[in-house]
Amino acid sequence: MGFLTNTNAGSTSYQTIAVPVLEAPIGQHLLVESRANILETFSPQGNGQGYDHSTFLGLSYLQADYIATPQITIVGGYFLTPFGTYNERLSPIWISSLDAPLIFSVGTMGSGSGTGGMLRGNAYSTDKVSISYAAYFSAGSANKEFQSSRSTGGQVYAYFPQARVEVGASYGRSLEGIQSSNAFGAHLWWEPAKIPLKVRSEYAHGAHSQGYWIETDYRLSQFHGVDSLIGRLEPVFRLQQTFRNSPDPSDFLPAADTQRTDFGLNYHLPHEVRINANYARQFSSTGNFNIWETGIVYRFLFPAWKGKSK
Repeated sequence: MGFLTNTNAGSTSYQTIAVPVLEAPIGQHLLVESRANILETFSPQGNGQGYDHSTFLGLSYLQADYIATPQITIVGGYFLTPFGTYNERLSPIWISSLDAPLIFSVGTMGSGSGTGGMLRGNAYSTDKVSISYAAYFSAGSANKEFQSSRSTGGQVYAYFPQARVEVGASYGRSLEGIQSSNAFGAHLWWEPAKIPLKVRSEYAHGAHSQGYWIETDYRLSQFHGVDSLIGRLEPVFRLQQTFRNSPDPSDFLPAADTQRTDFGLNYHLPHEVRINANYARQFSSTGNFNIWETGIVYRFLFPAWKGKSK
């Protein structure tokens, strides 16, 4: 659960959000999982006469995973599109403290979710390298709860445990309309073993635009321990750019070349409570402006029902 504020170009909105997640194993081979978003937003009216209020309830995913073999998992239902890294790994509010990158919609087909089937798993693994993959097909759906476009694609990535480095590539093909379009992506992650540093980067190229982001965060746990006053601090920095190749108002990217820098500071309290404050400056030929964000997020877990004793 969280409470967030966003001040964009001088206009401030407020949002309360609950993100329930369900993980329900059925036997040894089947897992049903889902994540929803319940939002209540207060945003200023254009005439400066107060605030508008809106409520939103929607699913991020609702899928069944059948673990066929150690190398193959069959996924069916409404799933997160496996393109890049942000959509599947960083989008939950208890993980990322920054907004979605500007290139988020490239390869994720706008909604970030697909309706159909997917194969994924670990194809090869040794003590030196682990290679994983995902391949999917999504049907077009105009259902209110399961909106998706007709598309296909997938990704492959390799993790090197000794260096703690991951590299990967993604591909997505939109099958909507008369003319199909392709999207390509690549990512590089590094988490050194001896210091609490994370470096993440991603590049994506769509039909009409391209861009990249690079993000780093450093937990100050080396100073007096992870639970010390200073050890709970975690500065975050992200640099991102987008480049417009040709006009396209439907790809959700900025209409002109854009550069943005984000600075954030997280403070981790006990019991999975986190306070974060962020500042961003966006530069573009359409205008430069500041973005301020604050938030408090509380993550808690509990069993949905009792498990069987062995």
